[in-house]
Amino acid sequence: MKTVYKSLGPAGLAWFLALVLGLAATGISAEEHESLLPPQIVIQHTSEELQKNLQKPEYKNDFIKATHLVDGVLETHVDFDRVSILILGKFWKTATPEQQVRFKKEFRTLLVRTYTTAFTEYANWNIRYLPLTLAQDDNKTLVRTEILQSGAKPVAVNYRMVNLNNDWKVYDVLIEGISLVQNYRTSFTNEVARTGSLDQLISELAQRNSTALKEPVPPPSKG
Repeated sequence: MKTVYKSLGPAGLAWFLALVLGLAATGISAEEHESLLPPQIVIQHTSEELQKNLQKPEYKNDFIKATHLVDGVLETHVDFDRVSILILGKFWKTATPEQQVRFKKEFRTLLVRTYTTAFTEYANWNIRYLPLTLAQDDNKTLVRTEILQSGAKPVAVNYRMVNLNNDWKVYDVLIEGISLVQNYRTSFTNEVARTGSLDQLISELAQRNSTALKEPVPPPSKG
């Protein structure tokens, strides 16, 4: 699993993440739901909301409409500011305010369209929430889950979350121990080193989004 996962690269990683992150039909009992803690409930509600709506014909047949729905849901449950800072790393500190705004916008667009593609094309996953201990004053936690599919080994998917004003938000996802943030940070750091320009990286992201937004992101080749 880890070898395949690493070989996907950033675009493939985002697609694979989208596939296992929210396509889980939670299928948990009322008793299990009552035992979930607030950070786990955020993951459950996000998964259920996106799966329920994006399987509807009006979203499956209208990619732009679907991306608007996904963007609104992720805005509520993802800390995009923290994600952007972590991914750009040292480059965030030297970036101008304009560059920071542009990068966050383009990276958010990239994630939204990859999530949308996965949610509209795949289903029939189940999610198992592993035990979570949360102290009253904890403002960060790791929600551990397993994605289940008939005939396959469970896939470990863990969510790093932060509590912002009593509102739990995701800022990283780890699949089989591999971090989405770290994967993108490595890729983008290498890209800036190659071109010598953060502006070039942002421009390439913008161009990719501009030409691809009207169509779903294709699944990566696994060969």
